[in-house]
Amino acid sequence: MEQSLTTWLLPVIALIVGIGIGFLIARLLPGAAPSRVQRQLDDLQERFDAYQREVTSHFSTTAGLVKKLTQNYQDVQEHLSDGASRLALDELTRQRLLAALHNQNSYPSSRDRLDSPAEAPKDYAPKGEDGSSTLDETYGLKNRP
Repeated sequence: MEQSLTTWLLPVIALIVGIGIGFLIARLLPGAAPSRVQRQLDDLQERFDAYQREVTSHFSTTAGLVKKLTQNYQDVQEHLSDGASRLALDELTRQRLLAALHNQNSYPSSRDRLDSPAEAPKDYAPKGEDGSSTLDETYGLKNRP
């Protein structure tokens, strides 16, 4: 009887110890996984923040450069206007230079060019014996009686 008790008691104790060890491992391993996931999440957040800072810096620099470009354009325009006023030989030439310099409508806008109506294609194909052209829907079809 003592032998049968030992035979059943040892596997039951081993099962309980195994469950306990399994429970401890299950509690410890998921604790390690979230820290790895948390590190990845923190790394992605840091990369995203760096990207946002870079985009903000890029557009800020672009806005500054466009502002500088506009100012340079205005300076060139003013320089040309002053040169036309000082260097023109007579009043008529000076007025023409200044008018050409300040004329904003010297080029037709793209809308003006597109507003002209397009002409439909014409049928220049030769007529067949039956009087229909090659672009006619019934061209080449024989009428069956």
